[in-house]
Amino acid sequence: MDVDRQAERTARALIRDLGSLLVAYSGGVDSTVLLRLALDELGPGRVLAATAHGDVHTADELEAARQTAARLGARHVIIHTCELAVPGFSANPPDRCYLCRRSMYRSLIELARHEGMLAVADGANLDDRVDYRPGIRAGAELGVSSPLAEAGMGKQAVRELALDLGLPNWSLPASPCLASRFPYGEEITAAGLQMVAAAERHLRELGFGICRVRHHGN
Repeated sequence: MDVDRQAERTARALIRDLGSLLVAYSGGVDSTVLLRLALDELGPGRVLAATAHGDVHTADELEAARQTAARLGARHVIIHTCELAVPGFSANPPDRCYLCRRSMYRSLIELARHEGMLAVADGANLDDRVDYRPGIRAGAELGVSSPLAEAGMGKQAVRELALDLGLPNWSLPASPCLASRFPYGEEITAAGLQMVAAAERHLRELGFGICRVRHHGN
């Protein structure tokens, strides 16, 4: 393992410059690294981890985020979202993630203001900027910072730093939201999301740790 110390120092400096920070915290490895660095550089009193939980998330993901945030000693809040109520989301257009993230980030920005936090940041890494990620655009438009990406850290560099920091989820596979299981243009419904979640839970119980169920019609 060869941790990119220069990128780590840059990320830490960027975080310090923010002063106080609300971390958009999914519980994945990227946002966990961001949260840990923020706690190191700003202290627990100037950091708030906020996890969005709604139609497209699972209870298992929420519980994992709770446990990891508690292990890090972070102040952690849950914001309840309703993605199916976001205009245009259910129709599942190619910019579905943009619509969802824009709504979520607006809620996080409002929460940050209420809590006296000077900035909002997410765990986006450099690789996210070269993939098709319309949600990244929503964050950029609303002034959400991405210190890991800005420091030049890709996914592998983030994982190596997470392992170096002793984070329990350093090898956790990526877990996109349940809406990603629906082909663009196919309507996203509450029943469909529940069907996907149940099918993936069943596969995990059978021992398949990394799996995705694709939803097609019925």
